[in-house]
Amino acid sequence: MRLSDFPVLTLDCYGTLIDWESGIWQALQPLAARSGTAPSRDAALAQFGAAESAQERETPGLVYSTLLARVHRRLAAAWGVAADEAQAEAFGASVGDWPAFADSAAALAYLAGFYKLVILSNVDRASFALSNRKLGVDFFAIYTAEDVGSYKPDPRNFRFMLDRLAGAGHRPGDILHVAQSLYHDHVPANRAGLASAWIDRRQGAGGGATPPADLSVHYDFRFGSLGELAEAHRAEQ
Repeated sequence: MRLSDFPVLTLDCYGTLIDWESGIWQALQPLAARSGTAPSRDAALAQFGAAESAQERETPGLVYSTLLARVHRRLAAAWGVAADEAQAEAFGASVGDWPAFADSAAALAYLAGFYKLVILSNVDRASFALSNRKLGVDFFAIYTAEDVGSYKPDPRNFRFMLDRLAGAGHRPGDILHVAQSLYHDHVPANRAGLASAWIDRRQGAGGGATPPADLSVHYDFRFGSLGELAEAHRAEQ
């Protein structure tokens, strides 16, 4: 199997293209400052990941910015801090402030010359539009949780994407799914029969904002960044 075997790359955004862990941690600082027992960065991110996943299961139709505000309230309760509605709303609106990884824009610009690039993201359209300004490419298609009415790893998100790409003439065998999260992306990509490339931003270290995945999960390629994937494709040429 070669990277150049596929005409379509479907990409997760947050954790893969956008450094959501740094963005989340920065956006949580006002809450952490009010708590005398705020955990370390990795522990806080793990608590965020658990709270976010639980909230997504409970309210799959909720717009992501509103869902994030509810996650903030959960973390405030866990850290023994009174809820602050202004801080919760600011946290929900923080997605556009989360930074892109340094390699993302250049790698996407290169890959756009060879692939149709498609986003499958667990956010709302308005939040993604703010992030897309940092990425600098025009995607062939953008599918968000707001469009689907559920959040990855729900299989509905992948079915939604595959149905629409089929309408554009692309079969599952045309697609390589590219993502950081084994839990949110590779497990459902496996179930959908898609080839996948793991962008291992944490360099093999577990934890952080991504919940643990089923040990049976597999992937076809592994790279430390999207830039490494682009360099591997260049080497194939």
